[in-house]
Amino acid sequence: MSDQQKTSLKAYNTFGIDVQAFEIIAVTSVADVQRIVKERDPSELFVIGGGSNMLLTKDIDKCVVHVNNKGYTLVDMPCGENKVLLKVAGGENWHDFVLYCIDHRYGGVENLSLIPGNVGTAPIQNIGAYGVELKDVFYECEAVSRADGTLRTFSLEECAFGYRDSIFKTQLKDQYIITSVTFRLTSKDHKIKTEYGAIYDTLSEQGITTPTIKDVSDAVIKIRQAKLPDPQKIGNSGSFFKNPVISQAVFSELRKKYPDVPYYPVGKDQIKVPAGWLIEQAGFKGKRFGDAGVHDKQALVLVNHGNATGSEIWELALRIQDEVKSKFGLTITPEVNVF
Repeated sequence: MSDQQKTSLKAYNTFGIDVQAFEIIAVTSVADVQRIVKERDPSELFVIGGGSNMLLTKDIDKCVVHVNNKGYTLVDMPCGENKVLLKVAGGENWHDFVLYCIDHRYGGVENLSLIPGNVGTAPIQNIGAYGVELKDVFYECEAVSRADGTLRTFSLEECAFGYRDSIFKTQLKDQYIITSVTFRLTSKDHKIKTEYGAIYDTLSEQGITTPTIKDVSDAVIKIRQAKLPDPQKIGNSGSFFKNPVISQAVFSELRKKYPDVPYYPVGKDQIKVPAGWLIEQAGFKGKRFGDAGVHDKQALVLVNHGNATGSEIWELALRIQDEVKSKFGLTITPEVNVF
């Protein structure tokens, strides 16, 4: 565990926003986390992992706890034929975890390649991409209570996962620090999912007709690199807005005005409309307002061209929301947490 005073958080958030932290403490074990929460009042703590799902609009006058524990452990317990349970420390980088699974021939997370952030924050958001969500491979997670430092295990059911949502964003928001996640993965006979997005076409272009989990991962990486900016080169937090889910009736009216609107059925009577398409049609794709802007290849991604403040990016997000609401009658909500 290490402690620094008066530190810039620019290197700790993928938007590259230069705000100051009153104090930052890196924790590398569950014991470290428990020690901190027992020593400090919960209201004094501000927890970060990979910094990929946040927009910082002001200095943080709290103790920033940087979860940085590492490690992979195979859990020795029955979990079904062709299945393995892999416990991963919350401080592990998400994409590094995916590559670890590919190297060890564990299937289930290959469609989630190249998503920024850390393992410990993934359940909060129920991250997802290309037809797969974290909940599809989630077994359980361990988390430390900010109130008293006790370590609790949360099952799949207890996490109450929804679309980019979980109990950690609702009833238990800011009440726990996730220290590890255990995944239920396939060890063979993997269920390959190529029907979502451009995965199938990308594989076909390479002449791959019977893809492996590595083939799928490579295809997803290629697709994401082609249309999404690298946070190391230009500040961003990936998808800024959630895709709105609307009723069939509302979608029918929308389609009358915009026949070419893309969509994905969700359940019996709901339709998911890509927020990126809505933002692009509203005229924001590639636009720049000072150093705050919208990516030129994917309108769902807001970017920091260098020295934008968090407030400037947030003002742009609000402007986009208003324009989409005015043009389409739909509300798009942030996927990113704003502080």
